[in-house]
Amino acid sequence: MPEVQVRNQSGDIVGTIPLNDDAFGGEGKEHLIHDVVVMQLANRRRGTASTKTRAAISYSTAKPWRQKGTGRARAGSRRSPIWRGGGITFGPAPRDYSYKLPRKVRKQALRAAVAEKVKNNEVIVIDSLEMSEPKTKLFNELMRNLGIDGSTLVLLDGENRNLQLSVRNIPGVKTLQIKGLNVYDLVYHQKIIVSRDIIPGLEEVLS
Repeated sequence: MPEVQVRNQSGDIVGTIPLNDDAFGGEGKEHLIHDVVVMQLANRRRGTASTKTRAAISYSTAKPWRQKGTGRARAGSRRSPIWRGGGITFGPAPRDYSYKLPRKVRKQALRAAVAEKVKNNEVIVIDSLEMSEPKTKLFNELMRNLGIDGSTLVLLDGENRNLQLSVRNIPGVKTLQIKGLNVYDLVYHQKIIVSRDIIPGLEEVLS
């Protein structure tokens, strides 16, 4: 059963907490992590790229000139793809890129991503995430005390207005409810900050 150190807001170690193997024991699933990240990025695509075919071009349908006798090549429409301003051949059209992987695959990938963070000591558990007032300066000080200088994901379980207001203006730092925990955010952010009291809820989400 893995254990992680618990720190206070000054960065001092105040204890350890055991983690449930069923929730945090998902190592060796790198291929699933990749598959889920690709799925999430595909689902974010808007798919609105569009071009006009010759049928959608607003030109006259009249033949530009007579078929014979002009010395020029035969032409039947100004909307032809070989003409400037004509339609586009095989251009992109609006489409839906989204798809879904099986729920079990997504769950295994999520557990594997969290387990990798725990293994690399990138999950920082602190005894309390309560902020006395909504100030960015206070959270920056907390990050310095914890030795964090990269992108950070702060996990919450419920409303924490002071913390959310303190974090929102810091580049690379994001708050996320544990019910919305996903593989992409885990992979994207270097460090994960979580308070001790929401570890049971996190284990429930991962189980």
